[in-house]
Amino acid sequence: MSPLLTDLYQITMAYGYWRLGMHERPAVFHQLFRKQPFKGNYAVAAGLASVMDFLRHWHFSEADLAYLADLPAPAGGKLFPADFLAYLRELRFTCDVDAVPEGTLVFAHAPLLRITGPLLQCQLIETALLDFINFQTLIATKAARVCQAAAGDPVLEFGLRRAQGPDGALSASRAAYIGGCMATSNVLAGQRFDIPLSGTQAHSWVTAFPDEQHAFDAYADVMPNNFVLLVDTYDTIQGVEHAIVTATAMRKKGVTLRAIRLDSGDMAPLSIAARRLLDAAGLHETQIIASNSLDEYEIIRLKQAGAAISIWGVGTRLVTAHDQPALDGVYKLTALASMAGDWEYKLKISDTAEKVSNPGIQQVRRYLRQGVPCADLIYDIPTGVSPQQVSLSTPHLTDAIEDYDTYVDLLQPIFRAGTCVYVPPDIHTTRATAQQAVQDFCQTMGEKVYPVGLEKNLHTIKLQLMSLQGVSV
Repeated sequence: MSPLLTDLYQITMAYGYWRLGMHERPAVFHQLFRKQPFKGNYAVAAGLASVMDFLRHWHFSEADLAYLADLPAPAGGKLFPADFLAYLRELRFTCDVDAVPEGTLVFAHAPLLRITGPLLQCQLIETALLDFINFQTLIATKAARVCQAAAGDPVLEFGLRRAQGPDGALSASRAAYIGGCMATSNVLAGQRFDIPLSGTQAHSWVTAFPDEQHAFDAYADVMPNNFVLLVDTYDTIQGVEHAIVTATAMRKKGVTLRAIRLDSGDMAPLSIAARRLLDAAGLHETQIIASNSLDEYEIIRLKQAGAAISIWGVGTRLVTAHDQPALDGVYKLTALASMAGDWEYKLKISDTAEKVSNPGIQQVRRYLRQGVPCADLIYDIPTGVSPQQVSLSTPHLTDAIEDYDTYVDLLQPIFRAGTCVYVPPDIHTTRATAQQAVQDFCQTMGEKVYPVGLEKNLHTIKLQLMSLQGVSV
C-alpha cells in the first residue's frame, strides 16, 4: 500500500521538517484512544497485522513521486520542490515500533503503539496507523460485545454488502473474527485471512422457482452438505412447514436439515413457533438462525423474550459500528531529541482535561490477579516505576497497586530499525486469546471502570510541563 495513504498535512509537515533540517531528529509518538467505545469498559486491540504489512512495504514509488510533483500550491507553482521528492525517493522506513498484540484487552489513555525514529518518518505514517488500528479495534470490540450478548451461541458476520466499501468490509470481517465471530459470509476475507465461511441462499433463490416448496427441494438436492433453508420469503410459518416437508424427504436419504434462517418479522414469537414445529416433526437437531438488524442490544432483548434462536447472523450494525462509527484514536508527539541529543518531553495542552496528552517514552504495565487484568500503569521508561499510580480521571489522587500476583509490560517489539522482528500468532490463536480475555474480564470486572493511571513520577513530569506552559495544575 502506498505511503500516499495519508493526509496532505503530514507531507507538508514532513517537507517543513526536511527544509528546516529537523527531519532526522529522533522522536517518540504514541497512539491511543481517549474514551472506551460503545460506553463500555474494555476494547479489543486489532489492526496490528495491517500496520505490519503497511510498514514492511513502505516506500514512495515513482508513480507516487510523479503525483506529488504535479501537486499545485494554492498560491501558484508546485507544492513540493524536486530536491525534496528526490529525498523521498531514497527514503526507507527505519523506525522502531512497539505495540500491544492483537486480541489484547486495551483501555482508554493507555498507548496501543509507540513509534520511535526520525521525526519525518514518524509523522508520515501517522494517518495510516490511525486508520488501521482505530477501525479494526472498534469492530473487534463491537464483535466481542455481540458475542458476549450471545452467551456462547455462535455469531456469524454477514456485513459485507452494508460495509463502508470493500476495504472496510475486509477489515471488518477480519476484526469481527478476532472479536469472536465464528465465521463470515465474505469469501475474499475467508481466502485472505483464513476465516471460516458461512452462507447458503437468499430470497432470490426462493423467488426464482414456481413456489417455495420447489425452491427448498431444489436447494436440498444440489447442496445436501450445506442444507440450511431461508424460510421467510413469503409467510414464515408456512415456510417452516415447507422446510419440514423437504427435511423429512431428505432424512430418508441420510441428509439432515442443519438449520432454518429467519430474516424478518418478530423473531421471538416466530422462532418459538418454528421450534415447536421442528420438534414436533422430530427435527430436534435443526437449529434456528436469526439475521435481521441484530446487535448486542437486540440479542439480549430476544433472549430475555425467550427466543428459540441458537445462531446469530449479525451484519450492518456490526461492520459499521452502528452506534459508534468511529474510535477517537489519536497519535501524539511525546518526546523529541534536542540538538544535543537529549530527550525533550512534549505534551499537548487543552481546556478539556482528557485531551491533555501524556509526555515521555511510555510503556504500559498491566497488573494481573489470578491471570486477569486488575490495573494498568502508564510509566516513563527512563524514569521507571514507583509503587504508586495516579488516576487519570482524578489526577490528584494517588493509589498504591498492591493486590496483584504478577505484571506484564504490554508494548512488545514489532520493528527494530525498520526491520520486522515480531512473529504474530495465527488469527485463530488471536481470536481464542481475545475470547478468553473478554470472558475472564467480564466475570471479574463486570461493569466496573477499569483503573488506568499514570505512574507517580510521570504524573509529576506532566504537571511540571503543564506549569511551564502556563497551565494551572
